[in-house]
Amino acid sequence: MRPRSAFLATLLFLSSLCIAPPAFSQGCAMCSSYVAASSKAGQKAVNKGVLLLLLPAAGFMSVGVAMAYRYSRKRDLEQG
Repeated sequence: MRPRSAFLATLLFLSSLCIAPPAFSQGCAMCSSYVAASSKAGQKAVNKGVLLLLLPAAGFMSVGVAMAYRYSRKRDLEQG
């Protein structure tokens, strides 16, 4: 897979996560009851907080996958 198509596939996957149906956002009972009882501004704040906590983890995972892919390509070129 070329780097550009890999980037587009990753971008498509991440954008599909942003528009996931509400069924995927069902967490623990305390969190969902807290969000349901809060105002619209509170719900937006919790959603932004979850996204803020997700970004570093997704970034580290993306870097790890990119490094593994790059290493495997380099290894394959050296062997072949």
